[in-house]
Order: sequence, then structure tokens, then C-alpha cells
Amino acid sequence: MTTYKHILVPLDFSDTSARALEHAKILAERFDAALELLHVVPNPFMANAASLYVGMPLPQDFLNQLEQEARERLEATLTLTERERFQARSVVRIGDPLFEIVDHARSEHVDLIVMGTHGRTGVSHLFLGSVAERVVRTAECPVLTVR
Repeated sequence: MTTYKHILVPLDFSDTSARALEHAKILAERFDAALELLHVVPNPFMANAASLYVGMPLPQDFLNQLEQEARERLEATLTLTERERFQARSVVRIGDPLFEIVDHARSEHVDLIVMGTHGRTGVSHLFLGSVAERVVRTAECPVLTVR
């Protein structure tokens, strides 16, 4: 039987990522797993070759502000009781969401990624694709997507 001890939940603070977190909490409870919440602050300047981000680099002060706001929002995502129950940890990274999610999962030996999808269709899907779809294709661990 497969067991999960370390579940990563990338959050972009959308409704779909909130639903993914609810699924992750159910799985963490069932498998007695730790939860790790990750938010990636996109930075066009740090983007890698696979990135969809183009444009001017963001000023460091602005990035620091975005990082601090993301930390505060991640901390507020779970109650203190949930943080203790799930041994939850919050992480903010700056860069390309695809690269940062996959790299973090690999470096932290994550057993499962649970993430939301945004369900893009048509031209926007053709040009932008889906971070979730690309994580599914490139992550070394299983990925559960939630619509």
C-alpha cells in the first residue's frame, strides 16, 4: 500500500488552490502526513528557459513586499490547531512557478503534490498551458490535481 508522509500543496490563493488544500488535509489526516504549503512569487527576471513570464525585472523592494505578504497569507491559511496536527510548514520562493514547485518537491523529498487547476481552454491554454499540467509532466513524485 502506498503511503504519503510529506505532502506539498502549492498555493496561489485562488479558489482552486483552496480546494486542493482541503483535499490535501484529508489525505494528510488519513496518512498521518506532514503538509508543506508553498507559494511562488513570479519574477520575470529569474525565470528559466521554460518560463512563460517575460518583461522587466521586478524591483527587489517590491519582491520583498510580495514575499512578506505571501508569508502572511500562508500563515493564515491554516489554524494553529491544523498547523500542529499536520506539522505544517510554509515556504515562499521567488521565480518561475513550474520550476520552483518541481525543484522544491525534489529537494524536500515530497511524496505527493496536491494542487489546483485553473482549467484554461482555447487560445489561452494553447499559449499559456497550465502550471499544473506541466508539473504533472515533470515532477518526480505523484501529482493530484483538483479542479
